[in-house]
Amino acid sequence: MDRLANTVRPYAWGSTTAIPELLGTTPTGQPQAEMWMGAHPGAPSRIDRGAGPVSLADVIDAAPEAELGADAVRAFGPRLPFLLKLLAAGSPLSLQVHPDRAQAAEGFADEERRGVPIDAGHRNYKDTNHKPELIVALTPFDGLCGFRHPAQAADLLAGLGVDDLKPYVDILRATPEEGALREVLTAVLSAEHHAIAGTVEHAAVAAERLAAEAGPHAEAYAAYAVLAHHYPGDPGVLAAMLLNHVRLQPGEALFLGAGIPHAYLSGLGVELMANSDNVLRCGLTPKHVDVPELLKVVRFEAGDAGVLRPEDVDGEEVYETPIDEFRLSRFVLAPGAAPHPLASRTPQILLCTAGTVQLRDADEESAAGLTLAPGESAFVPAGERIALSGDGTLFRATVVA
Repeated sequence: MDRLANTVRPYAWGSTTAIPELLGTTPTGQPQAEMWMGAHPGAPSRIDRGAGPVSLADVIDAAPEAELGADAVRAFGPRLPFLLKLLAAGSPLSLQVHPDRAQAAEGFADEERRGVPIDAGHRNYKDTNHKPELIVALTPFDGLCGFRHPAQAADLLAGLGVDDLKPYVDILRATPEEGALREVLTAVLSAEHHAIAGTVEHAAVAAERLAAEAGPHAEAYAAYAVLAHHYPGDPGVLAAMLLNHVRLQPGEALFLGAGIPHAYLSGLGVELMANSDNVLRCGLTPKHVDVPELLKVVRFEAGDAGVLRPEDVDGEEVYETPIDEFRLSRFVLAPGAAPHPLASRTPQILLCTAGTVQLRDADEESAAGLTLAPGESAFVPAGERIALSGDGTLFRATVVA
């Protein structure tokens, strides 16, 4: 097993305090948005096997089957197929959606044929992979996930009492579900900015007022008022009002599959995702919004946010998702309990989020192990058998192969 040295990404939306508090370090005053654990080329973790720190990506490239196992290489190729993160949102992230595999492959090939530079601001597809995500709350965590039922969205918009929203309300009440959601989202995102900015402002003022009145939508109105504060006049604020607002409690999770519009608003969580950089934005951002391409990818299906809670499998709390590139579980370890054996034919990354956790070689009890404190992590190559003990919480990321 290898202790990981990880990079913290300073995106502007990041919290200045959440990750330092978990790590027990002094805040720098600058945003600390994400800590990456894995072999993503943008910021691979580093390990030291005695010859000095090296990139985990380079270690895997040099011997993929030894590090990942034959099953994972056969299923996903010679690279770690997931990226684990600590994510700390101090302000809202962009409203976005991710393509499925077929859409990603087609979109990437099309942009390659057209000669769109891979680093161009208007490039939509950076690779050919899909990007499902799972976020587990470590603190109360606010987000937007999936479309409200049109009737519910109509009631929420109508409650604002803004005349310019009435055409959207009428569409949501009179048109079948998929058509209603598509028509309203298209109208909002296609409107001229100067024409819709005033509507957004009026909606924001009303949302802030209603948030203080403790009505049935008060919590959602409060969230939308915060969005409008960060992104004044942005049509994405109105688009967000079509989505479910959800507040996760620690241990609860959201799975975000292809085509599901979503945004993280605030809080600290553990995020696990497939290795991809494919993001199509719907708003709440100064970055490029490609409305026609976005509309090809969005799934106009209403439903609740689908909050996940882990299922206990022999002491391992598993967050079930419908994909194979990653599997996330959690161990809550008690002092004095028997060590929990952990073996896998596939690679693992282990992250401590509370207390302390000891990792030992399950076959050689006398061998030196690792002790992980909050925010510390380790890479366990395929086939290595370890045992967990301690008094703390540990997240385990691996693959299904």
